[in-house]
Amino acid sequence: MKNFNLSNLILFILVSGLIFFSATEVNVNSDKSVKSSSNEIMHEKDYVNKYCNGEVEYILPDKTRIDCLTDEYAIEFDYAKKWAESVGQSLYYAKKTGKKPAVAIILNKESDRKYIQRINDVDKDITIFEIYTNDFKKQN
Repeated sequence: MKNFNLSNLILFILVSGLIFFSATEVNVNSDKSVKSSSNEIMHEKDYVNKYCNGEVEYILPDKTRIDCLTDEYAIEFDYAKKWAESVGQSLYYAKKTGKKPAVAIILNKESDRKYIQRINDVDKDITIFEIYTNDFKKQN
């Protein structure tokens, strides 16, 4: 009988937790968008469209997409926290296209600069373009 009561208690706790979390609004700041001070939501693709001086969303034969392909660079745009992913993608795209690898890193705050150093530590031959959000600019 004790096992039955214990399992009922565990089930009650789990169900209560699910009900609580489903009724509670959770606000998560994803890396896919940033609200600027003017409350304008800026998505990664908005930065690509604003700063790419080449072909946007160039599709390779394997169906992967390069954010920005120029005469010189294969550029991956990403928020600073996703620095490692952007490095891997830019190196892959550079190999596939014969272009130089580059990343356009979107910085939200001063502490994001540590990710720039990490990219340099991995490979000094990767060109880094720094993009500053409006909130970052207002902090400085």
